[in-house]
Amino acid sequence: MTFKPRRIAALMAAASLFAVLPVTTAAAPAPAGQTAADVIPARTEGIGPFKRVVLRNVTMIDGTGAPAQGPFDIVIENDRIAQIKSIGSPGAIDPTERAAPGDQEMDLTGYYVMPGFVDAHVHLHSLSDSQKVPSDYILKLWMAHGITSVRDLGSGHPIEWLVDIKKRSERNEIVAPRIDIYPMFHQIRGPVNDAATARAVIQEAKKRGADGIKFIGGAPEDVLFAAIDETKKQGLHSTMHHAQQLVAYADVVDTSGAGLESMEHWYGLPEAMFTDKRVQSFPTDFINNDEQMRFGEAGKLWAQTAEPGSDAWNKVMDTLLERKFVLDPTFTAYLTSRDFMRMSRASWHDEYTMPALWDYYRPSRVNHGAYWFDWTTEHEMAWKDNYRRWMRFVNDYKNRGGRVTIGSDAGYIYNLYGFGYIQEMELMREAGFSSLEVIHAATQEGARLLGHDDQVGTIRVGRKADLVVVKGNPLANLKLLFGTGSVRLNDATGKVERVGGIAYTIKDGIIYDAAKLRAEIRDMVAKSKAERGLPPGPMVIENAGTAN
Repeated sequence: MTFKPRRIAALMAAASLFAVLPVTTAAAPAPAGQTAADVIPARTEGIGPFKRVVLRNVTMIDGTGAPAQGPFDIVIENDRIAQIKSIGSPGAIDPTERAAPGDQEMDLTGYYVMPGFVDAHVHLHSLSDSQKVPSDYILKLWMAHGITSVRDLGSGHPIEWLVDIKKRSERNEIVAPRIDIYPMFHQIRGPVNDAATARAVIQEAKKRGADGIKFIGGAPEDVLFAAIDETKKQGLHSTMHHAQQLVAYADVVDTSGAGLESMEHWYGLPEAMFTDKRVQSFPTDFINNDEQMRFGEAGKLWAQTAEPGSDAWNKVMDTLLERKFVLDPTFTAYLTSRDFMRMSRASWHDEYTMPALWDYYRPSRVNHGAYWFDWTTEHEMAWKDNYRRWMRFVNDYKNRGGRVTIGSDAGYIYNLYGFGYIQEMELMREAGFSSLEVIHAATQEGARLLGHDDQVGTIRVGRKADLVVVKGNPLANLKLLFGTGSVRLNDATGKVERVGGIAYTIKDGIIYDAAKLRAEIRDMVAKSKAERGLPPGPMVIENAGTAN
């Protein structure tokens, strides 16, 4: 049976007609730490995997950094890519070269196919977290944006909670990407105050199902470096948010020298390049727990470090390059700091942001990343300068052969799951990456960071059938990847329309209609607003009287 993409939505609605992977008919009991109201439902979306699927007439971006190629017929057998068949050249397809027929076929003329995206920095929240959003909402936002693999860097829940979700995802019982689990070191057992206990905690994390460890917070120096060393001995991956509490004795040169594999954000990097100080210049009344003060001063940090291209700059870069250290910048995590209006009024908030999450985003002395107590033009100007310097380092690092990945760190600071990942792609483009380099960072480099590049991250025979399908050319316009698509004037009709949005996300050979997933998410949001008596459309930031 052959069908075209415009018919696949109807076919997916009747998925029972096809060989859908068996799933349970009821959601599993809630694991420890998950509320009964937040059980992730059993999968009803997606069709397949099939014995043989043929994606016909595709243009392919294979993830290796190679330019777009095609047309091809790509054959998927069960959960693997079985054949990539050249069928001629653009405008000159040779019918005799086509792949043999499949059980299912899709005519993808005009579509681009990429490897499934890897989000290297996520947090799977739940109704029991401060964001108060269901985990299913987050998982579907990721999948609707082509994210088929994630690295969870601390959920605040027991490791076992996430192991259960990871296993259900592996069995495709739920709509979810592949999940790698990196608990925060200080949350595994609680605060640690000696090196021997630090090593025991790392060993315990591995036994409980961790794939790696994320370091953050105020671990004493001997504890931190013992834990990093033990992580390496145990064969676990590692990354770190070099928080202000410990960066004086643990910048990126220190930690990468101890065996740390990657860094999150940028903390610890400018400090390694100081030439006239050992620690950042703080105001005398600085209190690290005051988030506006902390993030306000963070916006002044890159201006205090070595100039781009200087000896100190190059020395640190050379050291990190030699150690094959990986940068996971998460530019999007701090984007609101340089343009509050842009992020807080992003168009997708209207239909895709849960009202409970909006409450969390509002200025608050309690909620993390809600530090807009009195955010000024001067704060934003400092952050704009911060970005210029920070982006210069990341782009230089990539140009010299350094490895850079795409991570979103959504759920904070007006940064929405799924959408924030595509924003991160655009920010990499702003930093100087070509769009082809952005896709490479989002696919093969992300898979390498997780140690799964022999399974995912590239389109290659034998690899897992994790793919992103979008109508149009994302290399020419990354906005096509947003769930809200891109605005275009249709000259034939004289009307303004939206085009794009990922068409299909394929994971393990299961084909998901991404538009249908997005519709489910919009319904979740609309229902939550209705329950609160909120009208559709934008939500206000102010929750008190405002002077005119």
